[in-house]
Amino acid sequence: MTPNEGTAKDKSQKISGKTPLGSSHYGLLGLHPSATAIEIRRAYRELSKLYHPDTTDLPPSVATAKFQQLNNAYATLSNPERRLAYDLKIGYSRLNVIGPPPGFNTPVSPGQKTSNSAYLDPTDRPLSPGEMFALSIMGATLVGCLILAIAIGLIRGN
Repeated sequence: MTPNEGTAKDKSQKISGKTPLGSSHYGLLGLHPSATAIEIRRAYRELSKLYHPDTTDLPPSVATAKFQQLNNAYATLSNPERRLAYDLKIGYSRLNVIGPPPGFNTPVSPGQKTSNSAYLDPTDRPLSPGEMFALSIMGATLVGCLILAIAIGLIRGN
């Protein structure tokens, strides 16, 4: 390796006075700092499936440590205020990613709703197995109540 290659490599890993992206929360999730909230959520979900202590083949201590790092990164990056503070800490400016400056009114088309939800589009994700189970229990309860009401009506009707 030539001396120039070594310095070029060092420059790519270190941004003067800034955290290298590989060791940041973004690097942990395998994302660029300009990633959207949806991309952050998808990356976290995929990696959490790989590193969850109950589902991985890694030793429990390693899996737990990695999973805690993922949770910490996601907790920081999924909260807009914490993400902005973190971006300032690592030296990344999000001004061109966030949008227009404060006080600038952007036109909203009729029928378009604004939301402060972490899920930008609720239809973006499928229902989880737990949600499907809860819906099936609620459906079974509703059907049971209807059958009970009909049975009581038939018995008292005689």
